[in-house]
Amino acid sequence: MAVNRAGAPTCLLGLIGKGIQASKSPALHETEAAAQGFRCSYELFDLDYVGDGRNGDVLPGLLREAEDRGFAGLNITYPCKQAIIPLLHELSDEARIVGAVNTVRFRDGRRVGYNTDAWGFAESFRRGLSGASLRRVVQVGAGGAGAATAHALLELGARELYLIDTDVRRAESLATKLGAHFAGRQIKAVTDLGQAVGKSDGVLNATPMGMSAHPGSAVPPDLLRNDLWVADIVYFPMETELLRAARAMGCRTLDGGGMVVFQAARAFEIFTGRKADGDRMRRHFETLA
Repeated sequence: MAVNRAGAPTCLLGLIGKGIQASKSPALHETEAAAQGFRCSYELFDLDYVGDGRNGDVLPGLLREAEDRGFAGLNITYPCKQAIIPLLHELSDEARIVGAVNTVRFRDGRRVGYNTDAWGFAESFRRGLSGASLRRVVQVGAGGAGAATAHALLELGARELYLIDTDVRRAESLATKLGAHFAGRQIKAVTDLGQAVGKSDGVLNATPMGMSAHPGSAVPPDLLRNDLWVADIVYFPMETELLRAARAMGCRTLDGGGMVVFQAARAFEIFTGRKADGDRMRRHFETLA
């Protein structure tokens, strides 16, 4: 950590992503640091405003800038969770298996990539959908966030996982990669959403659809049934079109708030070496949301 003029440690952090002006990450990290007696300054590097907005072109410069300024690390979000990997020196085991990075720690001149999304989603699921069946699950989205949530679902015990993505090859690649680490599970890339939902116990949206900047629902309401559980990783807004339709149908639902809080708690620990109070962070998030 850096030291401010008063001699108190200051942790410099940031977030790289596109369309992130409404992110709650600055408040979550800064408030948790204050509760623990030190100062955290958290900046947004929004690709809509930095450079020309093409993440592949500006990422190397943003990493160098953060290192030069003494940042402890950076969070990484859409659409950079996979593009960032070639720019790193090392990956944690989970980030390597998932194939996506949402947390980068600068340490001894090296950039180490982690994935805290998987643990964050799993913790949110354990708390918010306890006892929900994981026999068959369909997930929409196989990008960076989707890779993490798919890994989490399998870690939680999903026996059959159907992956759907607008890029079929991306879904197929993720299914193959996860299949190598979860022997005995059925992990399939499929194209018929209606058929997949029809034989599943739960549905997860792991795409940006439902965000304020990406309105709509990843799953048409007429595919929902009241015996399904329905989860969404989107947290702005907290009640997406998908969750609103699912609640009206009588489904058990899980919003994206828990995932963002618990992934942040794990990232906070990586950045600072201090244990985060996840319950306190969740209470603070609820006041923000």
